[in-house]
Amino acid sequence: MREIISRLGKFTLIRAVLLFLAVIVAVYLTVIIANLGGQLDDIRKAQIRYEIGQRAFGNPDLRTMSPEEVAEMLNALAETEFLRLGMDRPFFPMRSFEYLWRACTLDLGRAERLSSDAGSRQVHNILMERLPVTLALFGTANLVLFLLALFIALFLSRRYGGFLDRLIIALAPSSAAPGWFYGLFLILIFGALLGVLPWGGLVDAPIPDTRLAYALSVLKHMVLPVAAVVLGALFANIYTWRTFFLIYSSEDYVELARAKGLSSRSIDRRYVLRPVLPPILTSFLLVLITMWMGQIVLENVFHWPGLGSVFYQATQMNDVPVILGVIVIYGYLLAATVFVLDFVYAIIDPRVRVGGGAVRQ
Repeated sequence: MREIISRLGKFTLIRAVLLFLAVIVAVYLTVIIANLGGQLDDIRKAQIRYEIGQRAFGNPDLRTMSPEEVAEMLNALAETEFLRLGMDRPFFPMRSFEYLWRACTLDLGRAERLSSDAGSRQVHNILMERLPVTLALFGTANLVLFLLALFIALFLSRRYGGFLDRLIIALAPSSAAPGWFYGLFLILIFGALLGVLPWGGLVDAPIPDTRLAYALSVLKHMVLPVAAVVLGALFANIYTWRTFFLIYSSEDYVELARAKGLSSRSIDRRYVLRPVLPPILTSFLLVLITMWMGQIVLENVFHWPGLGSVFYQATQMNDVPVILGVIVIYGYLLAATVFVLDFVYAIIDPRVRVGGGAVRQ
């Protein structure tokens, strides 16, 4: 038992280190791209000078100063702001690695233009305020997607060649469109034409007084974005997973179980569903990875106040600390998803070996 625990701990440490290194590389590339290799500094400096000039334009004291004195004062204010933001140092290599260190340690500093709903300019507070909202929507949508696709695929595998089976095959290419694309039609139908469901924001206005009413309001606002996420990937997943079920249902040990007189439910649970879950989880993980970034557009379509919305606002305002913060959070979430997958394999399939030895005996 000690040997298994030691091997599992070693494997966990190695996987965590490798995934963390992958996140570091991805974040550093993001830092370089977000700053255009340092060229974004020139754009930001021009914006700072423009904003300082606009603020100083209404100052009546400037009327008594000569143009040279005004220009000198504005330059001094701009240089002070550059010094505060650390823009007096070269981007390569000093500030690029400083950005990397602060991003990886989540010491994200202050936002340049955005603030949280509570008025804080700290990037950490801005993101932590939005992260639970994104996780609630993304987690609920993908849990519904996984369970719905799993049970429909298992149901269709017993009715191969039927009408529903052919219908799913015909609808599978529709999953090439992202979830936000279906969200536009859902808003048009259920929000605008029928008016039966809300489609903007997290909760009703005015905010409900009781916790139960608040929770019910949030659930009502989640219906359309969750439906959009599910529609964007449902039919392709059903088609793929139904193929997995068909392959495993034709194995000799399944035929033997049928010959013994076991019920269909017992065969599906013990001999089909268990061995097919690892490849299903792998394909679902790939879907999750592609859907994380699609969440940004989806949240903006539904005005959902999560990380996607704040990322869009930060890109519009060139708020680099917030942009990097959102990218880092997404990177950690993706790494955590991959990290957990190995242990899920060990739980659902005792044949999986971790670190060269069996996890369970």
